[in-house]
Amino acid sequence: QAAPTDLNILITGETGTGKEVFANAVHGLSKRNKHPLIKVNCAAIPETLLESELFGHEKGAFTGALEQRKGFFEAAEKGTIFLDEVGEMPLGTQVKLLRVLESGEFSRLGSTETKRVDARVIAATNRNLEQEIQNGQFRHDLFYRLKNVQLQLPSLREHPEDIPLLADYFARKTCEKNNIEYRGISDESFSILQSLPFPGNIRELKNLIETVFTLERIDYLTNNVLRLYITPALPAYSYSEQASGTSIIPLKQYEEPHRFELELIFRALLEMKNDISDIKGAMKQLAMNMHDLSLDIYQSQSNKEEQQLEESSDAFETYNLSEIEKQVIEAALKQHQYNRKKTAKALGISLRTLYRKMNDYDLEER
Repeated sequence: QAAPTDLNILITGETGTGKEVFANAVHGLSKRNKHPLIKVNCAAIPETLLESELFGHEKGAFTGALEQRKGFFEAAEKGTIFLDEVGEMPLGTQVKLLRVLESGEFSRLGSTETKRVDARVIAATNRNLEQEIQNGQFRHDLFYRLKNVQLQLPSLREHPEDIPLLADYFARKTCEKNNIEYRGISDESFSILQSLPFPGNIRELKNLIETVFTLERIDYLTNNVLRLYITPALPAYSYSEQASGTSIIPLKQYEEPHRFELELIFRALLEMKNDISDIKGAMKQLAMNMHDLSLDIYQSQSNKEEQQLEESSDAFETYNLSEIEKQVIEAALKQHQYNRKKTAKALGISLRTLYRKMNDYDLEER
């Protein structure tokens, strides 16, 4: 109902709930859809530059202003401007935004000339603006100007029944992008996904599905593969009841949040220790193999080749541990045609450690 009108819209909701997607939909259904939708992330622009970016500036308005420049509002003429993370906007800029909403007028930085603009404003935030008003961080008059219509987007954990549909959609798109014939996701995997809290909401679910299908190069997701990519969720205090007991990796529930965090840190340190032990074991085996190889070459080559070997050995000593480790893993991957399970078994390390090292050294199949 609100989309075809010119009413300003304030979209609220947790991070990752799809506020930008909703803004796209509103603009697409409005009478302004033939004109541009200008997107501005207020949190990504330094406070000192935000006013200039929104309203433009004149040549010489500040150091570095070498030419006149139009702002985002002028670029959105007859269209829509989407102000994401509007709760991050400094108070000084809020005053100028309020003027635009009330009169449609503004002035470029460094100019006394008043300009008019015809643009619809859609704003979004994951902050509680009413609380920000009480804290003196957001203007109450601007809040009421922005919320001609306020839309609260629900979190993913409030609608777990949507997870299978979304996961299937993201998996299908990922497989199309990677030229994989998609066959589906197991019911067990859907159950696991529905049990997760997803504090990052739809964005977190999308990233998880894309990562699994891209790295594994699979056409069908089973629960065994999915579990490899699930890590303990950070505590979400604002919805502790829903988050409690939903992590696949069992964690004790503590009344004090810091105790919960300490256990997560402890588990991460244990995993790091295991990784280091795996690497040490692999390096020890590598040293033994290289020693045997050196003896064979020494016994079979001429004096000239011995000298070349010594020179190569000297050069090899200049490598650091990371370079040696990368070469070992890359050689093992090629030997096993990038079969990760066989490679991890051959190196004597866990599959998770192998994935981490491949990511660190950019060792995806070329």
